[in-house]
Amino acid sequence: MIKVHKPTSAGQRGRKSLVRKVATKRPEKALTAPLKGPAGRNNGTVSSRHRQRGAKKHYRIIDFKRDKLDIPAKVAAIEHDPNRGADIALLHYADGEKRYILAPEGLEPGMTVISTDNKVELAPGNTGKLANIPLGTEIHNIEFVPGRGGQIVRGAGNAAVILAKEGDYVNVKLPSGEVRKVFTECRATLGRVSNVDLRNVNAGKAGRKRHLGRRPHTRGVAVASPKQHPHGGSYKDTGIGMASPKSPWGWKTRGVKTRKRKHTDKFKVSDRRRK
Repeated sequence: MIKVHKPTSAGQRGRKSLVRKVATKRPEKALTAPLKGPAGRNNGTVSSRHRQRGAKKHYRIIDFKRDKLDIPAKVAAIEHDPNRGADIALLHYADGEKRYILAPEGLEPGMTVISTDNKVELAPGNTGKLANIPLGTEIHNIEFVPGRGGQIVRGAGNAAVILAKEGDYVNVKLPSGEVRKVFTECRATLGRVSNVDLRNVNAGKAGRKRHLGRRPHTRGVAVASPKQHPHGGSYKDTGIGMASPKSPWGWKTRGVKTRKRKHTDKFKVSDRRRK
């Protein structure tokens, strides 16, 4: 649910925040790891611009593999994870082990989830092989390689849909609109990832973005000279409208494909750009 704040200040005017129904307890110490060093840098060199570490926080170790089979787990709590948009669920397994998973919509404390390679019950949070999940079911945390763990459809509010089953592959419609073949032995979790309204959040001020790890980003057309950015300078000489949009380093960015793993195009059934 989105909360609209009263305009009591410039930072509150226009602010929209997400109301989370999560526990206020501290995270499980054994399931956390420290986050140290600068963000967006590789050996001191900036590899991802406009990033910073932000507010101090610990990383929550998430179980994307869901490889603890046929052992029921009780949902102890739904918690906030500062490292991602989705909430996370703390599971207490019947054998005493504890793990974090991505919390799907509808999962509540006290409910029971299970991961199995047999017939899977259609309930949010359960995990099974794609071969055992019916058509039309919403899924997330989907594997590409059996046993490697979920790699796609993990963002807040996202879900994929099973469209068809053909031999050893399942046609899955991804949130982008692309239809892709996935091996039937790969696992996926039932349901839609929590916090669908995250896309409607408005931070309201730059300082709140800094706490989240986002540094300022200057538009290319706002730069004073083309020597600093191809879009810089006077609008009559440069800018996006005068020529093809370019990156700060001069290469074209309109319609240029950057995908390099072309050997996996054979698994693509329908392109996301096709209407």
